[in-house]
Amino acid sequence: MKAIFISLCILYGFSSSAQKDYDYQDTRRKNESFARLPKTQIRADLATFTLSGISEAIGKDDLQKIPFTTFGPDFMNFNGDNIKASVKLSPFDKSKHKLDFDERYLIRIDRKTYYGDYGNIPKTYISNITIAVDNDTVAIPPMAYADIYNLNLTYMDKGTLRSRNGIYKSKDGHRIYLYLFCKDATGSYEVTWIVQDKKYLRRVLDYGFM
Repeated sequence: MKAIFISLCILYGFSSSAQKDYDYQDTRRKNESFARLPKTQIRADLATFTLSGISEAIGKDDLQKIPFTTFGPDFMNFNGDNIKASVKLSPFDKSKHKLDFDERYLIRIDRKTYYGDYGNIPKTYISNITIAVDNDTVAIPPMAYADIYNLNLTYMDKGTLRSRNGIYKSKDGHRIYLYLFCKDATGSYEVTWIVQDKKYLRRVLDYGFM
């Protein structure tokens, strides 16, 4: 219940004063959202820590969380219980990409939709994600994070630096979830990469938390 209360505070505490004077095209999709997940244990697990699943969290026990161990402006590392992971960010070079605009707002990068400060040219992108379980490397395909930009690994909350990021372990030990949350002035987003039995399964992505 405490976790639910904190999540509600975070969800409703985020607000944006940024207003657009033009109703530009939004090419982002909801096909990978929590709401599209079937009624499985994976959905039940995600409900315990994602903002998108908060309405289904009541009555569910929290999963074991492995918090980050070190971080900087362009990286975050996790280490605990025979699990290691790292997220690396790199500068975005717009000269190396095809940018599609609707009026002055960016709507696609390399002909694909993207997430993170939508409408604006990104400053950073995720250049690498590594996960190892029991010293076995889990291959995370670049396409699983190639459309994630301007990832803010931390955020300020009333003068305190915070992060919701972490790795969660399913109770049966077969799955781990790498969860990242980005507070974004144009609508925050969250993404969870799911690893099952040391193999990458899929991701779940939601956006628009204001």
